Amino acid sequence: MAKKSNGALAKLRQHFLNNIGKKMDSYELREIAGGITEWARRVRELRTEEGYQILTNNDRSDLKPGEYMLEDPKPQPAFERTISKETRAIVLDRNGFTCQMCGAVAGEQHPYDPARKTRLHIGHIIDKSMGGTDDPSNLRAICSVCNEGASNITLTRPDLQKLLIQVRRATIADQLEVLNWLAKKFPKKIEEMNKEVK
Repeated sequence: MAKKSNGALAKLRQHFLNNIGKKMDSYELREIAGGITEWARRVRELRTEEGYQILTNNDRSDLKPGEYMLEDPKPQPAFERTISKETRAIVLDRNGFTCQMCGAVAGEQHPYDPARKTRLHIGHIIDKSMGGTDDPSNLRAICSVCNEGASNITLTRPDLQKLLIQVRRATIADQLEVLNWLAKKFPKKIEEMNKEVK
């Protein structure tokens, strides 16, 4: 994917690269992005599309909610955008230019966020990380609001990476509950690990 030479995405990318290991809050990042309301979406694009490992409180307990940090300037491989303009047009037309989760129509005021007009994206029904493809049968129109909170529902077991991502996204209280559950499920293993540490 070619990197944009200007705009909020480029400004945020450069700011993170200039401040490796430094905690940044949402106010700082919004200002760097030129005050745009979709600054957080640009940060997500840096993570998901360009592969930068931008950490949040879901990744590190010393980061507060709303704080971000880039530890490594080298991006990890990310999925490339491989959906053609023709495929996008087919999916949008097939879905009547309507979000397939909430029913919002492109260009109209969004029913769940009246301050925004509905913007449609193309989303995967089964995520590529779970083996989904870019075939039109696995694609749907989805609005920005739903896309921000969308999770892929599949009947297959999550792989280790997907499971760890979900645990990192959980609240600290839920993470501690997972730890308690694991300790109860594997008491002998926990005991062995504690002995090795001593």
